[in-house]
Amino acid sequence: MSFKSRMVSSAARPERGLLRLLGPAFVAAIAYVDPGNVAANLSAGAKYGYLLVWVLVLANAMAVIVQYLSAKLGLVTGKSLAEMLGERMPRVSRLLYWAQAELVAVATDLAEVIGGAIALAILFDLPLLIGGIIVGIVSLALLALQRRGQQTFERVIIALLAIITIGFVAGLFVSPLDWGGVATGLVPRFEGTETVLLAASMLGATVMPHAIYLHSSLARDRHGASHSPQRLGRLLKATRLDVLLALVLAGGVNIAMLLLAASSLAGVEGTDTIEGAAAAISSHLGPAIGIIFGIGLLASGLASTSVGAYAGADIMGGLLRIRFPLLLRRLITLIPALVVLGLEIDPTRALVLSQVVLSFGIPFALIPLIWLTSKRSVMGEYVNGMAMRIAATVVTVLIVALNVLLIGLTLTGS
Repeated sequence: MSFKSRMVSSAARPERGLLRLLGPAFVAAIAYVDPGNVAANLSAGAKYGYLLVWVLVLANAMAVIVQYLSAKLGLVTGKSLAEMLGERMPRVSRLLYWAQAELVAVATDLAEVIGGAIALAILFDLPLLIGGIIVGIVSLALLALQRRGQQTFERVIIALLAIITIGFVAGLFVSPLDWGGVATGLVPRFEGTETVLLAASMLGATVMPHAIYLHSSLARDRHGASHSPQRLGRLLKATRLDVLLALVLAGGVNIAMLLLAASSLAGVEGTDTIEGAAAAISSHLGPAIGIIFGIGLLASGLASTSVGAYAGADIMGGLLRIRFPLLLRRLITLIPALVVLGLEIDPTRALVLSQVVLSFGIPFALIPLIWLTSKRSVMGEYVNGMAMRIAATVVTVLIVALNVLLIGLTLTGS
């Protein structure tokens, strides 16, 4: 029996409770706690304290809406977002759209492999290039788990998510917070071009384009492509719970990273790099916390690079209508990250800038998602209601406005 057949057969069996239907959102949530988040959040907290807490809160609220819409599209139509776009675009448009999506996928993979390599350097003092190669090899092994079925892959990724959570939250238990500063950080504001750049980076690392594409595919592959009205209603209810739980967890981890940097690393030299931040964490909070942080970062790199490869294959298959072997794609997309590591480019800076690239790619995934889920001809009775349309439109406008502001400030040097 093929992998797809096993998934459809599994999806056809009745479930005893909503908890058995959870999982796809937790895999998608890995994109929200990848090494790019670490670089952006630690940089923001160490440089500007609690100033940008509001960005993470807002970004996570946006992510809940976006990921639910993506999963709903996959469940209702039985097709991924990339497939829906591929069916509606002429050849030239599909190729151009794939090109920008592929650029985003490369930026994603760059952050994830570099992050894993930095973690191995922190834990075992390995050269970054060697660490990147090891991350690539292990991610291949993780992707191979899909041959045993999606739920096996989900369980492994969720286990890594648990490790990530412990790794990035542990420091808060020994680091006192300034709760007044945290409250002040919930008020939206910037302090110059650099804070806008960091905000765009944090946004790109939170509402990630490849996760928007991916979740529609994950939900479809896990639960099947065709459902009775009764079962579809049950799946959508479970999906709302799945998304809410997964992204509350991921959002909490992101906020914890920024709070840790703001409370323990503010004014400490060298915290503009992940390696420096890890060293500062070990120095100020103890070697044990530093090791736990390194393990969390490694789990983040391994899990996110595997999920990113899954998303890239889905995007290519949907837009180009080419089923490229997943493991071969993993090998090819590993090359840019290894080049960056081999050239000894500042890895943390590369991570932050990669997240800015992701931020610019968000509208290309988000606008079609809102358009498709708001079309009755596509969604039938499950079309977005007026409240959801307004919320999704506001999310898109805010993201685009932040990017326009970033361009303006960068060009004027303000």
